[in-house]
Amino acid sequence: MAATTTMFFAQWLWGFNAAIYIVYLYLSIAVTVIAHNHNHVPIWRGKKWNAATDYWLTLFYGFPSFAWIPTHNMNHHALNNREGDYTITYRLTEHNNLLMLLLYPTLSSYYQQKPIRDYLKRQWIEDRRYFWHCISQYVLLALWIAVAFVIDWKKALIFVVIPQQVGLFSVLIFNYVQHVHADEESQWNHSRNFIGFLNKMLFNNGFHTVHHEKAGMHWSKAAEAHAKIASNISPDLQQPGFWSFIVKSYFLGMVLPRYRTHSMRLARIAHQKQVTVS
Repeated sequence: MAATTTMFFAQWLWGFNAAIYIVYLYLSIAVTVIAHNHNHVPIWRGKKWNAATDYWLTLFYGFPSFAWIPTHNMNHHALNNREGDYTITYRLTEHNNLLMLLLYPTLSSYYQQKPIRDYLKRQWIEDRRYFWHCISQYVLLALWIAVAFVIDWKKALIFVVIPQQVGLFSVLIFNYVQHVHADEESQWNHSRNFIGFLNKMLFNNGFHTVHHEKAGMHWSKAAEAHAKIASNISPDLQQPGFWSFIVKSYFLGMVLPRYRTHSMRLARIAHQKQVTVS
């Protein structure tokens, strides 16, 4: 968090540097994972510190931090890519290809607006003070972007908007590849895991099965917890690297069928139909 803040102001004051900017974009993606983790297990013991962190995350994440609660904590974790999950990976098609990978962030973002609106309506009735805390995140974010554009629209675009969008796009891509063609009804095969270097860079975000099993567990314990259940998970859902999976599944898979993923969800449905007919 300190590095992200420092690099933002350093670039704003002293100008663009390609090497620094690449690191800054990586940190912008890391911010989205921090936002995710913070809404499962708050960083601080004190409510005021956590509220302040909500505001910081909102600025660098590019969307109100509270939105993770209705869309992710309450909806996605409850349904885990089943019907009714606003982030389902098979809304348009059961196919997993580059087009769907690129369309998913926009599609998912659109459908996630409804649970956010419903959540705010409920807070207005049940907890007016918290409702205004949520609204204040929208206001602060709008002011942050507006003031940046007034001061210097080029810097605002490069150092505020683009990093926010890179982070938002990336975290939705993560959700897609962690669930697409897995089996949402399986006890262990409902999520894809990335067990390589990604976890060193992004707070163990690749250990997704165990995260759904123990959402309230601190991220630092995910690797140990994954090791205990790894033998129960299909090898196809334990990938050594995120980028190697992307290259194989979405680029090599265009011409080489052996690199494409195969839907465990469709296999289960076909098996159920066969059993019913028999």
